[in-house]
Amino acid sequence: MIPIANSYYSGGGLFDIGLQSAGIQIGQSFEIEPVCCQTQRLNFSHEVVQCDITQKLVKADKSCDLIIATYPCTKYSTAADIHGTRTGDEHFLHVFRHIAISQPEGFSVENVPGMRKFPVVMEAMTKLPGYYVTMFCPVKAETWLPQKRNRLILMGSRKNFLWEPPSSWRAVRLAEILEENPDIEINQHVYNRLQGKYRDMPIISDPDKNDIAPCAAAHYAKDQSTRLVKDKRFPHGVRPYSPREYARLQGVPDWFKFAGSRLDIYRQVGNGVPVPIGEWVGRQWMRYFNS
Repeated sequence: MIPIANSYYSGGGLFDIGLQSAGIQIGQSFEIEPVCCQTQRLNFSHEVVQCDITQKLVKADKSCDLIIATYPCTKYSTAADIHGTRTGDEHFLHVFRHIAISQPEGFSVENVPGMRKFPVVMEAMTKLPGYYVTMFCPVKAETWLPQKRNRLILMGSRKNFLWEPPSSWRAVRLAEILEENPDIEINQHVYNRLQGKYRDMPIISDPDKNDIAPCAAAHYAKDQSTRLVKDKRFPHGVRPYSPREYARLQGVPDWFKFAGSRLDIYRQVGNGVPVPIGEWVGRQWMRYFNS
């Protein structure tokens, strides 16, 4: 059986690349950002619906076997403490609403481990009547990729099922994702940060030492100085990641096309879910539906 999944808060579609690679069919995806919808339409054949999910009625959706939800994590992350915005948000309620009303065979939710700090959110997403829910946390991107990024994954199903934990089919090294001729722009922020003019120094990763990069963050679109890679061909022996390298840090294949500017690409990549995590989730659902 090939299960059909509807993808909510789908962003640029990174998680969906992994799902499709595992054999899942995407029926519809729902996303509010126009440039993300453009990216999806460049790469997928399924229906991409640009909408505000908080205002959308469940009855407008096509039927599916699975609901996949990767709703925004900014209000759950530790970084939100700095700005006093770590308060949770209402997005989980709309995922809960869609699952509770449409009652698919299963659902998967992805977010940051910090979501566990919000008992109301966790109760809603793990105590849905009629579902067995299993949590995997942390799921580490470094299992497959040269990037430090921990995620929380919930697997909810009608039948009790023994899910297989994440395991690597191949861990990619940082040196393997670097371009021979990277398309980069070194802005003044890089030099200012290297000179100690900002609160934090850059995180510099060395491919020759088999380092892994820090979490690929969406704010890289604003300031490419926070994460640098060693490269002796450039001033100070370091440089930012190119948009393609940044995408590779998330496991995005080179055939995937992004809409928008280079800054839009950084933002879409940083807000995305590592492709191998989506593929692992997809493989588990293929096991479930074909067991």
